[in-house]
Amino acid sequence: MSSPKEFSFTDYQPYDFANRRHIGPSPAEMADMLKVLGYDSLDALIDDTVPGGIRQQAPLVWGAAMTEREALDRLREIAGRNKHLVSLIGQGYYGTITPPVIQRNILENPAWYTAYTPYQPEISQGRLEALLNYQTLVTDLTGLDVANASLLDEATAAAEAMAMAERVAKSKAKTFFVDENCHPQTIAVLKTRAEPLGWQIVLGDPQAALDPQAVFGAIFQYPGTYGHLHDFSDIIGKLHAAGAIAVMAADPLALALLKSPGEMGADIAIGSMQRFGVPVGYGGPHAAYMAVKDAHKRSMPGRLVGVSVDSRGNRAYRLSLQTREQHIRREKATSNICTAQVLLAVMASMYAVFHGPEGIKAIAQSVHKKAVMMAEGLERLGYKVSPSAFFDTITVEVGHLQGLILRAAEAEEVNLRKIGDDRIGMSLDERSRPATLEAVWRAFGGDFKIADFTPGYRLPENLLRRSGYLAHPIFHMNRAESEMTRYIRRLSDRDLALDRAMIPLGSCTMKLNATAEMLPITWPEFSEIHPFVPQHQALGYKEMLDDLAKKLCAVTGYDAFSMQPNSGAQGEYAGLLTIRNYHIANGDTHRDVCLIPTSAHGTNPASAQMAGMKVVVVKSTDNGDVDMEDFRAKAEQYAQNLSCCMITYPSTHGVFEETVRDICDIVHAHGGQVYLDGANMNAMVGLSRPGDIGSDVSHLNLHKTFCIPHGGGGPGMGPIGVKAHLAPYLPGHPETDGRDGAVSAAPFGSASILPISWSYCLMMGGEGLTQATKVAILNANYIAARLKGAYDVLYTAKNGRVAHECIVDTRPLVASSGVTVDDVAKRLIDCGFHAPTMSWPVAGTLMIEPTESETKAEIDRFCDAMLAIREEARAIEDGRMDRENNPLKNAPHTVEDLVGEWNRPYSREQACYPPGAFRVDKYWSPVNRVDNVYGDRNLVCTCPPVEDYQQAAE
Repeated sequence: MSSPKEFSFTDYQPYDFANRRHIGPSPAEMADMLKVLGYDSLDALIDDTVPGGIRQQAPLVWGAAMTEREALDRLREIAGRNKHLVSLIGQGYYGTITPPVIQRNILENPAWYTAYTPYQPEISQGRLEALLNYQTLVTDLTGLDVANASLLDEATAAAEAMAMAERVAKSKAKTFFVDENCHPQTIAVLKTRAEPLGWQIVLGDPQAALDPQAVFGAIFQYPGTYGHLHDFSDIIGKLHAAGAIAVMAADPLALALLKSPGEMGADIAIGSMQRFGVPVGYGGPHAAYMAVKDAHKRSMPGRLVGVSVDSRGNRAYRLSLQTREQHIRREKATSNICTAQVLLAVMASMYAVFHGPEGIKAIAQSVHKKAVMMAEGLERLGYKVSPSAFFDTITVEVGHLQGLILRAAEAEEVNLRKIGDDRIGMSLDERSRPATLEAVWRAFGGDFKIADFTPGYRLPENLLRRSGYLAHPIFHMNRAESEMTRYIRRLSDRDLALDRAMIPLGSCTMKLNATAEMLPITWPEFSEIHPFVPQHQALGYKEMLDDLAKKLCAVTGYDAFSMQPNSGAQGEYAGLLTIRNYHIANGDTHRDVCLIPTSAHGTNPASAQMAGMKVVVVKSTDNGDVDMEDFRAKAEQYAQNLSCCMITYPSTHGVFEETVRDICDIVHAHGGQVYLDGANMNAMVGLSRPGDIGSDVSHLNLHKTFCIPHGGGGPGMGPIGVKAHLAPYLPGHPETDGRDGAVSAAPFGSASILPISWSYCLMMGGEGLTQATKVAILNANYIAARLKGAYDVLYTAKNGRVAHECIVDTRPLVASSGVTVDDVAKRLIDCGFHAPTMSWPVAGTLMIEPTESETKAEIDRFCDAMLAIREEARAIEDGRMDRENNPLKNAPHTVEDLVGEWNRPYSREQACYPPGAFRVDKYWSPVNRVDNVYGDRNLVCTCPPVEDYQQAAE
């Protein structure tokens, strides 16, 4: 028997954990892919793809990449620097209990958090049903007719409501009234939105200061930020008589006990669904809601889920009314809303399904009972408590004792709200325990026990709710955990998310969200911190935010970052406001022209319009580049009033344009600033920095390039980076620095998901991030090469290379075979794939972005599917397959298609198992092709009665 070979440490090769986590192709697979492209090395491909004139000179370095264990240990250390106290601060943020069945099976489940926006309805039926439940929940509680499928946060929802009110009001006034009892952050965001548009904000007491004849609308907080309750019916009647619109910002939990906005006559209701099981998370992410009267539904921003039918007449859900307004109206849009908070809306809807109407009412009653006990205890101590009637919030007059009491409460591990110099506020919530109340009483000098009190109601009799809600059977299902788990699983099984297959979407970068990066977001030290706690209680958050900003500055070449914008479109808006404020500070108030190429994202002109700018469109050349002759002419024409230009780099067409420095120089020469849209940053990290190219400001989609999951359409984060001269004009916030310009409700946007991006940077290191960018470019060029000959790649650089995405042209198939881009997209479902981005930026095309996360095997499976689809189209062209009755026109195929007689001129196997489809783990679409026209003509946006489901199937 021979002895084993002696092991030598000189032979040891460390395993590259970072690259194997986020980077799909192995080194051997990369070598094979490079051979197909004709390169000996990855660097040679990059040199041929990224213009030398924009390459960054120094490598991206900030220390060695951490292992998962090291990164999680670091995050534990950071989390430990946050003080996890009980917060009764309220002000729109409340303690809530996330049912573990929802936390584990939705919030922590990649089947839900890796899904894409449901633009392909056939493979989104699960989350669409959950969102329809959400819309039903909102309409029931608010007493209004139609609700959208969530907005970003309560403050921005209020701003959207104000813009909608101005659009639909009969009044021609340019003034909007704001109830002084609105939350301070809501007032701040309303002021920010109104100022560039020339609207005046009047802030005051609705009973004394509101002149209905002088406004186009008004917003009222219900309950008020200090706890007051009012019936606004009479005021709303006067607004309507004057042709104005009434908006109510209402707490949905309070609406379980209180008269609804709809019953008061409100036109629009907005608010936050955070306390329906969504952790407070230092400010977000949370789902805001908006509900409107039926007459205004077609003017409502955001997304609307509706009920339609599929090709068999079965019920099917879809997004209705083309609700991405900014892509239709562009510079005339009143909203730039692009993402919503879908994952959080799903959680809120499941919270309502889990508890049902009886449970929701019981929670609301419990919260009110605790608030009444709190008030009674403080009154026994001799303090004046207001208001006399309230739901969950009270205000206590304490005079010069304010500081002493606040410090005593903090010593009891309870945070209270400081109001002015002589009052203290507190809001009780679902998490408030008897010990919490007793601790607060001790801080005020009392020694009471819960058993000492038998509270009654302190709700106004005239405001008690007498209408029902949540009557649909879905809210009355057996809520045993077994059944709840199965319901959630059934819905997720209907969907195709990133945990099942590649989602090759251009411009939305559906990449891996590593499990280790997701773990910290539900740690209490991150998820249960109120956004307005004293800063010394959030030192862990501060250290993480500061370090993430430092790393993002290193990536982009900018000098400062604001983490406040909580979506990419919000980042665009914030960046343009920063530019606007810079010009105003310099006395250039006339600079209001924004140059935008025709190829730009639809949110770009919408954001510019919202920032009070005049959009001037610049032509694109036939190859998709910015038309430099037209750009130079427009810049000269509008030189006196030029504020900025907005460009996307690499271009929306997936190419590194070589004239980007010239664009920046031209704008600067005419006194303007350059906004570079960071949507395509996944092609630049470690290779090129926007701040070095010449741009002045960019937003980064952390929910794309930096691994925050898409969540079915949100959460998102769109922080903005700026050069030093713009830093003083970044968004302020009333709760942190007291400055104007807030664009989001919370100072740091959706802060609780920032550990994802930070840990991504830690575990990848600068070298790993650079490698990820290179492989994203490799994967895109490999796809373009494999599809060459079957499809034309619409835009390439001079050497035939693309950036991180490519656009394939399916338009020639329409004339030759009758096959449309829709047919290709639906046939890909049979193959087990989500379609690439359809018909944008060019109608009739597919924009494909594989990202660095996908392995060669998955990319080849996708290419095989695309090539097979082309061969099916060729069979139609050759007359070997019927032009109307074929697998492409009938896709997607369902299990139901296989039942009974098969009379189609192709086999069942060809229908259901085309190349690319898995035989064992086959994904089955739950519905056939959805009828979009039927859905818009027969708009149903809440859960229909069960009887309607049966009728649709007959």
